[in-house]
Amino acid sequence: MTVVSQAREAEIAAFLAANGLSGAVREPLAGDASARRYERLRKADGETLILVDTPAPAEDLVPFIAIGAELAAIGLSVPAVIAADVERGLAIQDDFGSDTFSRLLADGADPQPLYRMATDALIAIHRGWPEGAAQRLALPVYDPDLFIAQTRLFLDAYMPVVLGHPLSDKDRCDFDTAWRTVLEPVCAGAPSLLLRDYHVDNLMRLDRPGAKAAGLIDFQSAGWGPRAYDLVSLLEDARRDVAPALADAMVARYLAAFPEIDAAAFRRAMAVLGAVRHTRIVAIFVRLALSQGRRSYLVHLPRVWRLLEAQLTKPELAPVATWFARHLPPNARTAFVVPESI
Repeated sequence: MTVVSQAREAEIAAFLAANGLSGAVREPLAGDASARRYERLRKADGETLILVDTPAPAEDLVPFIAIGAELAAIGLSVPAVIAADVERGLAIQDDFGSDTFSRLLADGADPQPLYRMATDALIAIHRGWPEGAAQRLALPVYDPDLFIAQTRLFLDAYMPVVLGHPLSDKDRCDFDTAWRTVLEPVCAGAPSLLLRDYHVDNLMRLDRPGAKAAGLIDFQSAGWGPRAYDLVSLLEDARRDVAPALADAMVARYLAAFPEIDAAAFRRAMAVLGAVRHTRIVAIFVRLALSQGRRSYLVHLPRVWRLLEAQLTKPELAPVATWFARHLPPNARTAFVVPESI
């Protein structure tokens, strides 16, 4: 659990008092891989709210409020921000409850309706996102350069640990070239909003109609780029196996909503973007284990590698697969054990 300094605690207490919540009972909530922290606030009348505490409001709270307003305007369910002190990185927002899709699935819920809700929410976003909103919000553009920059975390955080030394400049250049070759066709199509961390941990089941049934709670890092990204994020989950038949059904559901899309090109884009995402996640999980001692993430590494390797078998990933085969063949991936420290 994150330790809150006395100075920060005083700021939080003053913020709650200023918004009539000094008497609320505060309950810490489980966080994620970010530096954000959440508490549930229980008022005397039984109403509950969520306190958000972030150390990087300009990168976090400000875009959350702005992007959330756009999503709400097109009929999606996002937490309403009731009060905010942007300068101090504090906010009070609606409480969507505890029915995350991941908790419901762990409790034995039928996955089909939940994944339909999630897919339908994406359909609603891609149909309704207002023209010019991405530019107005200055969302980062996910083009080949940005995707490549993000995959380089694999070169910096993972490969030196496996090899015992950094890669050469040529090996790094070859890595960039391979990714650019596969990414340029994917990024040439019509772009859309990318929520970027779209999976069952970040979706809440709500008693609301249609696309509103899926509550969106994590979108502050949204960007603008290939529309297949969020669907592959949902269906190739680093933390949970998704049955192939279910994944195929959701891709078909999405494509049926957009008959103008080239289905084969969309599936190729999913493969490339899935490989991008998995490559970065492998590095993130190892970095969290080594730099912060958060080794619980390592339990997911075998799954992420399986997902990545499945994509590397596809012809659209051939240049990247060649780079991996040369520098990190399959036996080196499976045999590697992340050390306790470096």
